[in-house]
Amino acid sequence: MKYRRLGRSGLKVSEISLGSWLTYGKTVEDDQALNTIRRAYELGINSFDSANVYESGEGERVMAKALRSFPRESYIITTKAFWPMGEGVNERGLSRKHVFEQLHASLKRMELDYVDIFYCHRYDPETPVEETLRVIDDFIRQGKVLYAGVSQWSAAQIQEAITIADHYLLDRIVVNQPVYNLLNRYIEEEIIPLSTKQGIGQIVFSPLAQGMLTGKYRGGQIPEGTRGSNPEVNKWINEMIASGVIAKVDALEDLAREGGISFAEMALAWVLRQPNVASALVGATRPEQIEANVKAIEVTLDEEILERIEEILA
Repeated sequence: MKYRRLGRSGLKVSEISLGSWLTYGKTVEDDQALNTIRRAYELGINSFDSANVYESGEGERVMAKALRSFPRESYIITTKAFWPMGEGVNERGLSRKHVFEQLHASLKRMELDYVDIFYCHRYDPETPVEETLRVIDDFIRQGKVLYAGVSQWSAAQIQEAITIADHYLLDRIVVNQPVYNLLNRYIEEEIIPLSTKQGIGQIVFSPLAQGMLTGKYRGGQIPEGTRGSNPEVNKWINEMIASGVIAKVDALEDLAREGGISFAEMALAWVLRQPNVASALVGATRPEQIEANVKAIEVTLDEEILERIEEILA
């Protein structure tokens, strides 16, 4: 495994991270999930991502259970808050009340004293950013959170958080978790330049575009049992297919084969070519899937391949 610093922080994360969305606590039996997470750890992955909303906390519970037999200092585990966790008006968003209650609920589910990274799962227009940053800063001072992060915030929202943190001497965010892959490059225009300047690293999710960049859906077909057949993902896959992107995807897969690597390896290596990206966050339901994804860290795409990828995507 290879490791990168997370922004300008001292924290080092594995180039491949493992997430628990749509897998652990839901579609994957606990024993299989435990074996997959433990295999990831054995391969050198030290970055494990979850959130309170993933199967109402089951994703957190399963991931923490799998890691419990390993030394706590040897892995990084994260959680998040924003999305509704109940019907009440205060059971959502980034208010001090909701963030306070959700972090403690997450720690209780995971049987942990602290999480390494706490993410604001989305931007909350109904809560002052200062209010949210202050409660996270309180957690950091109490030792319940080590680093603050955000997910899917715009460049303007990230800059707002930086300005407020600096003004009130609060702990800055050190990580952003956006979607980033060959088919979705929106962070390149504003977010990566800002993050590089401000010392914020990216741990990107959906680097394989929900399996689109693995060759599973060649020709626009969605086989049963794949992630694309999951109702929570199927809409996005069908939208990508309807957009006409499948021809480009098939051409990219052919390019990977020509280069003697798997499509997933090429897609992950392309994401990791970006210096501001500290880690690519993948999902896996079986140990062999994470084994295949980890191979990407040994792949370096030369200028010719990168140019050909650009030609296909143009």
